This record gives sequence, C-alpha cells and structure tokens, in this order.
Amino acid sequence: MAKIRILSDRVANQIAAGEVIERPAAVVKELVENALDAGATRIEVEFRHGGRALMRVEDNGSGMARDDAMLALERHATSKIAEADDLNRLASFGFRGEALPSIASVSRFTLQTRAAGDEAGTEILVNGGKFVHVRDCGRPVGTRIEVADLFNSVPARRKFLKTDATEAAHIVACVRLYALACPRVAFSLVEDGRPVFRSPQCTDLAGRVAEIFGKQLAAELVPIETTEPGVRLHGLIGRPGLGRATRHELVTFVNTRPVDSRTLKYALIESYHESVPKGRYPMAFVFFECDPAAVDVNVHPAKREVRFRSEPAVRGFVIRAVLQRLRELNALSATAATTSKHQPSTPNAQLLSHPSQFSPGALPAPALSNAGANPVNWPTANPSGPLYATVAAPASALPHSPPRAPPSVAPASAAPNPATQKPNSKIQNPAWRFLGVAHGDYALFETAAGLVLLDRRAAHERVWFEWLSAQFRDGAVPGQRLLLPVPLELDPVATALLLDRGEFLRAHGFDLAEFGRNFFRIESVPDWMEPGDAEPFVRDLIGGLRDGRLQGDNADAAREQLARLAAARAIRLPAAAGETEMLALVAQLFATRSPLTSPAGRPTFIELSHAELARQFQK
Repeated sequence: MAKIRILSDRVANQIAAGEVIERPAAVVKELVENALDAGATRIEVEFRHGGRALMRVEDNGSGMARDDAMLALERHATSKIAEADDLNRLASFGFRGEALPSIASVSRFTLQTRAAGDEAGTEILVNGGKFVHVRDCGRPVGTRIEVADLFNSVPARRKFLKTDATEAAHIVACVRLYALACPRVAFSLVEDGRPVFRSPQCTDLAGRVAEIFGKQLAAELVPIETTEPGVRLHGLIGRPGLGRATRHELVTFVNTRPVDSRTLKYALIESYHESVPKGRYPMAFVFFECDPAAVDVNVHPAKREVRFRSEPAVRGFVIRAVLQRLRELNALSATAATTSKHQPSTPNAQLLSHPSQFSPGALPAPALSNAGANPVNWPTANPSGPLYATVAAPASALPHSPPRAPPSVAPASAAPNPATQKPNSKIQNPAWRFLGVAHGDYALFETAAGLVLLDRRAAHERVWFEWLSAQFRDGAVPGQRLLLPVPLELDPVATALLLDRGEFLRAHGFDLAEFGRNFFRIESVPDWMEPGDAEPFVRDLIGGLRDGRLQGDNADAAREQLARLAAARAIRLPAAAGETEMLALVAQLFATRSPLTSPAGRPTFIELSHAELARQFQK
C-alpha cells in the first residue's frame, strides 16, 4: 500500500473546488454571498460566454485591508464564525472559508479591495492557485473580484460544462434568487456587455418580483404574513386556481437564505391541494424565519439544503398559514360573486356562462367510413378474458365536427373489421348500451358481460394525442393568426429557452415575436388551440423545456411530448353528454392504436364482469 501523506494546499483547494464549484453559477453564488455579508447595498455582476471567459462581481461593501485580503485566500479563513457554537446562530450567508481559495485554484483570479480609512486599495492576482503579484491599486471602498478562464488548471472539468446559453441561464437564476432575498440591495446583471436586468433598491418584495419576473406574474400574487411563537412566514403566494406546470416559480427562503427545502415546498404544494388543478404547482415567494438554532444550514457543501430541528412543526405551521390566507381569498371571491349576481346580465356574460358552446375539445367528431356499416370490434383490458364487445355508432347520428376538433384519428383501414376476423364460439358480441354519465367524468355502459366505466377525459386525451402526433409527424400544423396578439412576459431563464427553441415552436404552429427584453407577443397559434389557452400553454411548454422533457437532440421524442402536453390542455369536457356523443367517442377511441390507456398511462376504462359484481354483492 502507498504511504500516507498530507496533500498540498493546491491539491486540497482543487478537491474542495470540485465539491463547491460545480459550474460558473456556483462561483457567482459564493461571490454574491460574500458581498452581501460585507454589507453591500449595490452589487453588479457581469459574465461572458456563460461564465467560462469571465465573471466579475463588484460591490460597495466594507472592503478589506491588505492583511485580511491575503488571509481570505487561505483555506478555512473566515470572519463569519469563531467557535463551534457559532454554527447554531448563523446570521450570514457564508461561513465555511473555502470559497475564495477554491475558486482561485481553478481560474485566473483577481481581487481588488479597499477598506474605509485606507489610502490605497489592494490587488491580488492568483493564476491556477499560484500567487502572481500583490500590489497597491486605486479603487473606491468595496471589493471587485474577477474570475477568468474558469477550470484553466483542470481542463477536464471544462468538458462537463453545458452550452453557454445553459450556463448563462443558471447564473441568471442564481442572481435573481439573491435579488429576491435582499430587495433593499440594488442588483445589476450584465451578460456579454448587455444588461439582463437592473433592479434598484426596492422597499418591498412585490416590486422586486415585478422587475425580475415581470408585472404579469406579480399581478397574480398576493401577500401573506403569519406569525406564531418562534416562527414567521411572509412573502407572496399565488391566487387560488392559478398554477404552473413546474416548480420554478416556487421559491423558498429560510432566514433570508435561498434554499431548496423539501419540507417547505411540499407544505406549500399540499396547502394548494384544493386550489390548483392536479399536476399543477402553485406560485410562491415565501420567507420562513425561525431561531437560527432550530435550523441546520451545514448539511450541504454548497448550502443549498437545510434541515429543521422539527420538520413536522414547520410543515404544520406553513400549511396552517397558507390555508388561512387561501380561505380569506376565497371568501373575498365569494363576496364579489354574490355582488355580481345582482348586476344586469349582458350578452357577453351569457356567452361566457356556456363555454362548452365554443369548446374545441367538447367532442372530436369521428370520420370513420365504416362506422355505420360495420361495427368496430376491440379487445378489452384483459384480452384473454370473456369480455368482448361491439359499439355500433350510426354515421347519421354522429354530430358535426366543431371548428378545431380533430377528424378521424385513424384511417378506416386501421379499424378492425369483424367480417375478416375469425369467430370465437365462446365470445358473444352484444352492443354497448349507454346508461348515463356519473359525476361528470365517467360514462357508464351496460354489456351482456357486465358493466363498463369509461373515463371521458382519458378517452378524449388518447384521441387528441394520436391525432396531434400524426399532424406533428407529417409537418402539417395549420395555424391561426390572432386578431389581438397575446402578451407574454417571462423571466430571463425562460426567455433564453424560448429563443433557443424558436424554430421548433414555429414548426408546430406557434409564432412568437420578441417585443423587448423578456417580453414577447404570441401572434399565431395552432388551429386546434383556443386563443385564450395560448399564454398558459406556452408557459407549460417552457416548463417542459426546463425539465428536459423537450430536448432538441431527439425530434421524435420532442414531438411526442408536445403532443402529450397539447392533448392534456386541449380537452374541454361538456357538462352533459348524450348517447350519441358517447358512442361516437367510444368509436373513435377504439380506432386509435392504444385505446386501453391515456397518453399518461392511465386506463381509459374499466370493466366489471357479472362474476365480479356477484362477488361484490356476496352472491
């Protein structure tokens, strides 16, 4: 076995850099935290080529004297803590003392700083962990740090970085988090010489959210503030009924520190269980404050995660606070609705009260050439079982297709023809008899073998999914020009993703025109989409891009995911449905390639045989 030896400081710093400095955004995070801890009221961040070429963080904080500046580049040197007990009452962002030496060991690092009262500042240059010079310089009070040629001493690490656009998006997301955490600090972010955002000092969180995320998002938020002994929750939460496809607008802070806390986020999601649709996530920018001794911020090398001493108590407090605020909002909405009942009705109000009249997804009308002459046969969920059935939907009984409903999802040849199938003496083929709709979601049918419950939404989604998939695959996506373009305001990360996939969107019927920094106009949408659904659908689409579900390296997979998302959003189930509509829907469902499940994998129907019913009733 090799002899044990102590690593050199340079190697130890590079190992520490591997734990703390994952990407350029991690460098910006550490430097911004140091600036905030130094009492800065103005911070400017600049980067080039996604942070690979240059990152500069400049502040007007307290600065450092020469001896302190030299000591700051030593491992485990910090002014934040002195004793082990200090970890139980941390009031600063940073405390480890590894950030600066780790960064300096893998880059060309330049530090310029001056403390109040010093006649001259200090400039220190370190290249790949080696000191180049230490000299006087002229500068105002504060600190300026430049990090150039990141990972120049470990070139293998550079190969693991993503594209410049991706790394830039992470830097922007990092800076905006700290801008939200400290609204009374002026932030400026510059990318490749172009300002991303300049946010002056704000008196409240709402103003900072409006400047960074846009006024559209800020208008959908309401303030919350609740205090109980030892804890406090305040910030902004989304109104009931409004949600997002991802958790990117679900931001949590603990004692002003941006953290990714599962306890807080799941408490927020659970609080909105009855206030946002299933599969959607609430919007929230909330600050949780507690005794520093009740939270451990030293459980992650990059300080992204925290651990509470009593997780159930924190979770319960957050749920109580948010539920109380949501009840207040619902009570206000109910009062407003009661008042509006006494107002005279207008033609527009009458139209809005019957949205199903204009719904594109109320029922996709089938165009099966053999729907009337030959009934369609299909296997059930258990092909080896006794349940086989036939639905005969007379062509003359089928409703006319609404404006943007899909036609037949499959050619007539795709539907099995009973005339060409071998008969099975053990299987009878009686027609399904429609009984009614239960709870608005489930259609009940009687068959000779038992009962069938059809999930209307799942069936519609399967029909729409296969029709849209074929349309996307063939490249024939008709669009409709909007009379009034829909405004869309995004955050910088979403803007970068949208611009990067602009060609993909145009190929699938969307036309978005850039109309200023982080501001777009939706000028055209696919023919199957209602104009009112354009903005939420594009936001969901951006959420899919952020989650990696719509990667550009696999066009087929991206088209499939887009069709899956579109099918889920296109459905508009009418409150009532008759026999004709239900039989037509069943005929279309079993003309698809996978009639047994929805695009999400849920069953489209379940069957209860006579034997199963007898067992349930103990016969």
